[in-house]
Formats: sequence, C-alpha cells, structure tokens
Amino acid sequence: MRLQINLLLFLFLYCLTVFGQSNKSNDHWLSFVDTTKNKCGYLNQNGDTIIRADNYSFCFTDTFKTFAIVADKTFGFIAIDKKQNILYKVFPFDNGPDYAADGLFRIIMNNKIGYADEATGKVIIKPQFECAFPFENGIAKVGLNCTKHSDGEHSYWTSESWFYIDKKGRKIKAPKTVSD
Repeated sequence: MRLQINLLLFLFLYCLTVFGQSNKSNDHWLSFVDTTKNKCGYLNQNGDTIIRADNYSFCFTDTFKTFAIVADKTFGFIAIDKKQNILYKVFPFDNGPDYAADGLFRIIMNNKIGYADEATGKVIIKPQFECAFPFENGIAKVGLNCTKHSDGEHSYWTSESWFYIDKKGRKIKAPKTVSD
C-alpha cells in the first residue's frame, strides 16, 4: 500500500512538472554548422531548425537566448535578435568580434563606438566615440577626433581628446595608476 501511495505521489508530481508549467524548451536555441554549405544556423531544443544555415558563415554565440553574434559576409560581425534583425555591428578585434570585458563589449553604429551588455545584448552606452578601449576595472579609455594608424598587421589610435568613462558612460577623472 505504501509503495502504491509513493508511486501515485511520484506520478502526480511528475505530471505537475511536465504538464503544469509552460514549455521553456524553445526559450534558447543552439548553433549548428552545415558542413556542406560551410555556414551555421540555430536549432531549438527539440532539434527543429529555427535559423537555416544559409546566411551566416560563423555563429559566435553557441546558445542564442536574447541575441546572437554572427559573421555576415556583407556586414561583418553583427548582433541579431530572434527575428534576425541586425541590432548593431560588433567591433572587430583580433580576427573576431570584440570580447566582453567587465561584462561589456564594444559595438559600432553610424561609425561610432559604444558598449553593449554581454548577457542581454542591450546597448548600455550608446555609440558616440571615435575610438574606445575595452573596460577594465569599471573604466574605459575613449576618445573623440581619433586617427587610426597601421603598423603592419596591427593598428592603433591617436587622439588629442582621450578621457575615461564609467560603465554608465559618465566622464570620470583619469585613474592615478594609468600612465599614458
């Protein structure tokens, strides 16, 4: 009798878990590569193709929750939403999209650099700088009226108007430990 009660309780709890909650299996998608086309796309957790492997040469985001960073032959590194709308270009760094530092990565809109949140893709600091370095310890060095110089395969910026910002985009005093 006790075994039957335990079995019924287990079945009841199982049914509540499986049928009583909304199906979240399609909340995020997983990247896949079509090796015949050498392109990538996204599948839902049921294995259904959501974004066909036709448009993007590389999917940098393996688990697509709210946005994904992909390589597009026309636009370069871009962030897309689940309808494949382009949110912004992602700043190119070292043959790939910019890496996140202090939770933010650099983005480009209208040839200006800003920052987006690595978890949500939301623009945190609107693009307004001509040159901008990654955040480090809560601050980033940015500049206006920048000139880009090439040194072989590397490049660097010069500017007469460097300054520092915090993670809200507010101008702050230069840290004492930084030497320019």
